[in-house]
Amino acid sequence: MKFVDDSQNLRGRLHLIQALVLVLLGVLSVRLYLLQIVNGSRYAEIAENQRIRLLPIPAPRGVIFDRNGKLLVDSRPIYSIILSREDTKGIDRYTLIKPLAEGLGLDPEILRERFDQVKLQPAFESILIKEGASQADIAWVDAHQLEVPALRVEQTPQRRYPPNGLLAHALGYVQEISPEQLEEPRYKEKHYKPGDIIGQNGIEYVYDEYLRGRDGYRKVIVDSRGHIQKEIEVVPPQPGQDLVTTIDLDLQQAAEEQLQKSPTKRGVIVSMDPNNGEILALASYPTFDPNLFSQRIATKAGRAEYAALLNDPHKPLLNRAIQGAYPPGSTWKIPMAVAGLQQGAITIDRSNLVCGGGIQIGNKFTRCMGNHGSPDIRTAITRGLKMTISGIMTMVDEFDINKRTGIDLPHEIISTTPSPDLKARMNPRDSEWRDIDTVYASFGQVYDIVTPISMLRTVAGVGVGGKLYVPHLLKEVRQVGQQSEPDYRPAHAFQSLDPQRPNPKIVSIPEDQHKVVVDGMWGVVNNGGTAGAIKMAGFDIAGKTGTAQVVGLGKDTGANRDHSWFVSYAPAYKPEISIICLIENSGFGSQHAAPAVRAIYDVYYAKTRPQPEAPKNNIALRIR
Repeated sequence: MKFVDDSQNLRGRLHLIQALVLVLLGVLSVRLYLLQIVNGSRYAEIAENQRIRLLPIPAPRGVIFDRNGKLLVDSRPIYSIILSREDTKGIDRYTLIKPLAEGLGLDPEILRERFDQVKLQPAFESILIKEGASQADIAWVDAHQLEVPALRVEQTPQRRYPPNGLLAHALGYVQEISPEQLEEPRYKEKHYKPGDIIGQNGIEYVYDEYLRGRDGYRKVIVDSRGHIQKEIEVVPPQPGQDLVTTIDLDLQQAAEEQLQKSPTKRGVIVSMDPNNGEILALASYPTFDPNLFSQRIATKAGRAEYAALLNDPHKPLLNRAIQGAYPPGSTWKIPMAVAGLQQGAITIDRSNLVCGGGIQIGNKFTRCMGNHGSPDIRTAITRGLKMTISGIMTMVDEFDINKRTGIDLPHEIISTTPSPDLKARMNPRDSEWRDIDTVYASFGQVYDIVTPISMLRTVAGVGVGGKLYVPHLLKEVRQVGQQSEPDYRPAHAFQSLDPQRPNPKIVSIPEDQHKVVVDGMWGVVNNGGTAGAIKMAGFDIAGKTGTAQVVGLGKDTGANRDHSWFVSYAPAYKPEISIICLIENSGFGSQHAAPAVRAIYDVYYAKTRPQPEAPKNNIALRIR
């Protein structure tokens, strides 16, 4: 039998096995090095995040006050139901729509929209399921923790506005940021996320960065099902900065009451301090409830309410002060008078204008509201002035009527003012500018379509000798903290949104010419003029009524009646307050707009002029 020596083969195999083991140990060593040394901190963070959660604590917005410290807008704590996206990994969230909708009384389509909106957002962001949860809602969440452990209840702030739509067009409203807004640079650069509540209109929008607070958070330990086991740390939220407006709540309430009582219940009243541009009241009617957007818009009923607002023919969402466009009628004659004197079209000594009930130009006769003989400029300021179109265009530019006023509200429109180019666009078949067109333009009709805020700024500027201030609603944003503290946010006063705009803009009105114009406006109220019925003892109002034609003669009835205007300031020779009123389709300015303005002056007078005390002996007699 022949013996075969396999020892050499065996040793070779052992060496191969040893080499493989060394290679495997090397690979494992490298892998352990990468896991523990190179990427150790990353994996430690991932492991830690499996048990630690940062739950945001939303910050309340700053409180909004009127100029006298009266509360206008605040935020109240409510309970909201939140769904953690991170704790719903691996399941189809859309399968939760039906049980959540049935259990919490929600619209399934709104829930579906919320789930759709967060698809492209980071996984750690939570989903707001329901705001303003009731005790029954909270009990339902507690009872279904096993089925839906990712649900939790949190306390969140909810914006609260004055009742009955008071100040709605000035304050604006807040609402959850939309997917479209999340893509805008203004919000994208500041890392806004779904569910954030932002200002969407009014001063809530313009001063959102100040009113917004800084969110806090809770650092908690959770178990494998997402249930909170322990709270590690709490960083409280920092409320937004409080904002003081220029609004006087008493004047605002009086203005809104007058519009509610007006014949058509459609119109606008704005009051302003002509010496600095501070808005004292801004009322547009009909109005709307801003609480709809902060409290009810995410419900089926809330969306139906919003749709009704959009389809309302009276346009309650329209801020008529800055978005309403109306022919100014005879109120236009105030800047026309100033410009006529400046340009020498009329003079103080030679100011007589034949009226005769209107003006004959060629074969056309344009009527005036009555027959006023041959008045001097102090009366003619309420009737009509002859100027060329170039002179009118110069006046428009001088008073900035062809520009936005710069008020700190969004969506202000620009007034339409007369020019040959405008006529060419309006009437391309008869584009030539004629003398009759100049007459229409000088009367505040056809080619003149202005916003009430623009007209108020113009006339208030005349009242104070040619200083046109930018109208504004911000008086002060209050500071938060102290300058040495890390959470310090400084105070902020109003600054023109357009740094290139002079504030005030100066219109040169010589003193003698200014007196003639003011005398004329004084006479409208105090010397037998069209607004004589609102004359106040001891408080001289200077003003101008206007009756703006909406359609041609013979058709101006019902819904097409003329607009009623009154623009004014007081006291006449040292103005403290200016007011403009327009009542839509209500007829003569002296009949409706002027009395509404007088009611505002009554409130202002009572607030600023101390009332005499009753004699002490009379009080004693009554006690006896």
